[in-house]
Amino acid sequence: MTIVTGVEPRGLHHCETTALGVLLRHEGLDLPEPLMFGLGSGLSFVYWDAKAMPVPFLGGRVKPFELTRSLAGRLGLTLAVQETTSRRRAWENVAAVIDGGRPAGLQLDCYHLDYFTSKVHFGGHVVAMYGYDDRDAYLVDTAQQGGAVRTSLGSLAAARAERGPMTARNRSFTITLPPHPVAWQERLVPAIRETAAAFLSPPIANLGHRGIAKAAAKVPGWWERAQDPRRDLTQAALLMEQGGTGGGLFRALYRDFLAACAELLGGEELRTGHRLYAEAAGLWTDVAALIGKAGESGDPGHLEEAGRILRDLARIEREAMEALVRL
Repeated sequence: MTIVTGVEPRGLHHCETTALGVLLRHEGLDLPEPLMFGLGSGLSFVYWDAKAMPVPFLGGRVKPFELTRSLAGRLGLTLAVQETTSRRRAWENVAAVIDGGRPAGLQLDCYHLDYFTSKVHFGGHVVAMYGYDDRDAYLVDTAQQGGAVRTSLGSLAAARAERGPMTARNRSFTITLPPHPVAWQERLVPAIRETAAAFLSPPIANLGHRGIAKAAAKVPGWWERAQDPRRDLTQAALLMEQGGTGGGLFRALYRDFLAACAELLGGEELRTGHRLYAEAAGLWTDVAALIGKAGESGDPGHLEEAGRILRDLARIEREAMEALVRL
């Protein structure tokens, strides 16, 4: 058995910030989850549709691994990334890191992991690995998934090698702090401005506040789109709220990030942004619940109500970002 010493296997709310927290704490930098999420410009929105999907995907954050890249760049951290199409090389890459006394981050498809009870393919899942033995890998996942968990080496290899949407080629990564790290307090305002600018001026109509407005128009039609509304709508709601793809989780994290910034920096723009994202977090939870109710009850009227709330959310989040971009 090989276990990295000094690892605190603390499961957080979001998988990518959970893994980042493990790696950063091992380097001596302990940031609360909302600060990691906000400094990494993690908030976004995407309405993603494809013919093979039962219903479209509502995503509340940036693409997988963008948060990690942004946080590392903003704080001057060294991010070392390895990818390969070879399962053997993939294992050698991560085993070398563990053997060297450091935890590693892994991007993979959670469908294959032994401890996941909900078997849904999602190739953008991220975990931290801190040990292994002849049979299992020792991982840190979200608190919802158990925090410190194990999965068989075979399941880990399958999860890392899976191909499809949002997957990476056996991606593993490490983070190293420089001798004189950038003070994270100095990077708060640039992170907020960047997030707001991207949200307000998305390159396509599926992103940012325009994407939420598109979702408002499209969600009421999901009843006709779904082949099995009970299954498909219930699953969509589960992914949004419990899986965190597009429910209240990321808005709650950004709300808490803005609260910390307002306390530290003050200013009417930050207070306005915090107030509006506190409202948005609860409304996104309502949207997920209504989509789930539509599937469970067989009443498409719940989707109409979800669409009305989404129209309000497009306005609320646009107004929040218009205030924040003025910082």
